[in-house]
Amino acid sequence: MSALFEPFELKSHCLRNRIAVPPMCQYMANEGLVNEWHHIHYASIARGGAGLVIVEATAVSPEGRITPSCAGLWSDKQGEAFIPIAQAIKAAGSVAGIQLAHAGRKASANRPWEGNGHIAEDDHRGWQTIAPSAIAFGAHLSKVPRAMSLSDIAQVREEFVMAARRALSAGFEWLELHFAHGYLGQSFLSAHSNRRSDGYGGNVENRRRFLIETMSAVREVWPEHLPLTVRLGVIEYDNQDEQTLLEAIALIRQLKNAGADLVNVSTGFNIPNTDTPWAPAFLAPIAERIRHEAGIPVAAAWGIESPALADRLVRDGQADLVMVGRAHLADPHWPYAAARTLGVERPAWVLPPPYAHWLERYTPVE
Repeated sequence: MSALFEPFELKSHCLRNRIAVPPMCQYMANEGLVNEWHHIHYASIARGGAGLVIVEATAVSPEGRITPSCAGLWSDKQGEAFIPIAQAIKAAGSVAGIQLAHAGRKASANRPWEGNGHIAEDDHRGWQTIAPSAIAFGAHLSKVPRAMSLSDIAQVREEFVMAARRALSAGFEWLELHFAHGYLGQSFLSAHSNRRSDGYGGNVENRRRFLIETMSAVREVWPEHLPLTVRLGVIEYDNQDEQTLLEAIALIRQLKNAGADLVNVSTGFNIPNTDTPWAPAFLAPIAERIRHEAGIPVAAAWGIESPALADRLVRDGQADLVMVGRAHLADPHWPYAAARTLGVERPAWVLPPPYAHWLERYTPVE
């Protein structure tokens, strides 16, 4: 059997295969509320056969949104709007996950197709951003954030906790904390963006503190039998790669002790000018190293569109799960197509019966 279609067990869940749909921002919410667009989008992808579907980066506060159109979980009303989405994902046979996030200094931005930069200062749609230090990301995101006070840090940590409670009430059974891509968690970790002189800055142990405390606080309210995972930027491609990776591995060991069950391996994106070696599954060797050296299950992402490549990553032990994103946008039934490509017997089993019945019965005319 294809390694890609072997089940995967984590805590109380047994995913039907190793295919996961990663969080992909839709930028279609209104005041943080998800709507019919999100319901149809996630139901369609889940029906395609992936073992896990993780809902897009969902802000824990209004200030934590990337754009004014991002989904949120800072109110009970928003949590209630997510209930039918979680139900639709589970009804299709996938595990329903959600990613909680705070965009930090990258918040208050326009949607990508509307320019992607920070909203102009005189535009009422924008807001004051916050970060560990008053350092702008640069390039198209030039707004200088307000340096967070200790009470700000405590408040954001509590916002993650409250959002986790609402995610659980909405029916999600897999939680991912977004500590990558230059957003708030990543900016605490990186010396490029964290110039604090208190217990949350300076040496690497202090720069890890916000991430570990937030993970621990969320673990206290997230049931032990349900997976709690983290997306972490483990490398910056800033000519300090080995040191950054070693520090990330040490952090992952601490996050594991604090309750993390799996790491979704990604890059930092904490500075605008890097020499990222873009290629299909370019992070897979790093994910494999983390899997062995930190002793934790990992997911690999970025550029995984070929079924053969996805299968090889699992078979060779480079990843426990493969995150297939954009390929699912192009074809929500990518798992079915992958199964056929890999010669999986009776591949239509990954689909709901109204699709599977006809696809199994149809035989092309020679």
